[in-house]
Amino acid sequence: MTGEQDPATGPLAGDSDTVGGGPAGGGRRRLRITLAAVGGVVALAAVAFGIDVATTSGEVPRGVRIAGVEVGGLAPDEAAERVRARAEAGGSHPVTVQAGDATIEIVPADAGLGIDAEASVAAAGTGSMNPWTRLTSLFTTRDIPVVGEVDQDALAAAVDGIAGQVDRPVVEGAVAFAGGEAVPTWPQTGQRLDAPAAADALIEQWADGGAVVLPVQVEQPRTDRSDVQAVLDGFARSAVAGPVTVTGEGAEAVLPPERIGEIVRIELDDEGALAPRFDAEAAQRVFGEQLAGTVTPARDATVRLGSSGPEVVPSQDGRDIDWGATLHDWRGLFDEDRALSAVYVDDHPDLTTEEAEGLGIDEVIAEFTTSGFSYASGVNIRRVAQEVNGAVVLPGETFSLNGYTGTRGTAQGYVESGIILNGHADQAVGGGISQFATTLFNAAYFAGMEDAGHQEHSYYISRYPAGREATVYEGAIDLKFTNPSSTGVLIQASGDSDSVTVRIWGTKTVDVESVNGGRWNYTDPERITLRGEDCSPSSGAPGFTTSDTRIIRSAATGAEISRSTETTVYDPSPIVTCT
Repeated sequence: MTGEQDPATGPLAGDSDTVGGGPAGGGRRRLRITLAAVGGVVALAAVAFGIDVATTSGEVPRGVRIAGVEVGGLAPDEAAERVRARAEAGGSHPVTVQAGDATIEIVPADAGLGIDAEASVAAAGTGSMNPWTRLTSLFTTRDIPVVGEVDQDALAAAVDGIAGQVDRPVVEGAVAFAGGEAVPTWPQTGQRLDAPAAADALIEQWADGGAVVLPVQVEQPRTDRSDVQAVLDGFARSAVAGPVTVTGEGAEAVLPPERIGEIVRIELDDEGALAPRFDAEAAQRVFGEQLAGTVTPARDATVRLGSSGPEVVPSQDGRDIDWGATLHDWRGLFDEDRALSAVYVDDHPDLTTEEAEGLGIDEVIAEFTTSGFSYASGVNIRRVAQEVNGAVVLPGETFSLNGYTGTRGTAQGYVESGIILNGHADQAVGGGISQFATTLFNAAYFAGMEDAGHQEHSYYISRYPAGREATVYEGAIDLKFTNPSSTGVLIQASGDSDSVTVRIWGTKTVDVESVNGGRWNYTDPERITLRGEDCSPSSGAPGFTTSDTRIIRSAATGAEISRSTETTVYDPSPIVTCT
């Protein structure tokens, strides 16, 4: 057996040419070794992952930061305690707030800002089961927004305070005239704090340790500096280069540079451009005052009461300045000549002598008298009669007592006198005017005037016709009537120590009859007790309902023209006891 070898140790075992020990067999061996190594690593990673999961279970995830405090890997209670300590420490220190171009400091605690530590930690969640996330958490930090504890009232007050320092309106460019110079206003952006969003930002960011940027809304002006500069260098400076003049007939009206701003200003036009705006009314007033001696106003004819009755005061033609034509080319005031010539026109009266003579104010067509009043009331009654005496109401016009007299106060000669307030006596300046109003109402009633608005007293006053009387109160209750005829009427009013009379002059065309409908639905007065030195006791009076029917007939034929009935309800006047 000398020529044979053991198969396990002989040449066949190491021969590279044999199948079992060739290159293919070595590659498989290396692959098995690599797979074994990888499997080992995976196994080790899995074991490490499991250990990591097991050891960090229940902790705040690694890499978590809340309010600038690293709390990753801590137990929730410990993490919450650290966050709470941060909130307490930081809450008393100022925090910088940036809003637009304003930088402000606030103290969080004063602004009602705090941190709900437990809720903030809970918001961080628990560790992820994603291996990659766990791996990267070893090298990264993740900020978790805080969950705030907020005193809403304190926060709202703090936001309002910030807004007060931040908010400003947009400023448009402008040019004004002052002291004979053109003064520019440069445009400026406006800004306004977005209050709801600002409150949210403060809650979420105050504890981060940096400046809190609050949102603002910015409004841009429609003009820029170049717009202002162009107007300043152009029209504005030429406008104040010297006085301007309006030349009249025999006189001149001069406006110095110091007063140019009274008649012209620079404003934004409809397209947002700065342009001169001329105030024609102001110019007419300023120049008109100086040229007043060159005009003669037209005078309307009127009718007045003479010694023998109404007489016509003739009208008068005049000559006036046509300011519309004069100031039409107003830019001529600011060109090289800086002057305009006044344009004069003839002025004619609205009511000529012939028209006044044709008004037919020739006879008394109605009159009425009332009497019985105190001394102070008599002062007021005679004063208002004096004011109204001579008033002319043209055909179709409406007369208003309050409108004709205007204010009736101490400056106009009226005094304090008795009135009825809430059913009992009181005092007020102008007391007693209602007696004149009742007298005027009745005169107009019988003259055939149309009632254009009146109000009866709430309580019946025995010296007046029931259902045919009127009260007035300045600014609230008026007496009005309209002249329905084709001729004019004139009011004649006079008073003495005990009575007041009103006559209506015109052309008599109608006869008027008044028919009272009696009294019904009586109501009993209530009893009231008043205190004070000014209290006046009263026995009171019952209330009732009444009516008045006015019948108007033609004065020429007696034919009935109209018939109307008005019903009046009077309240009972209370029984007043003074204590």
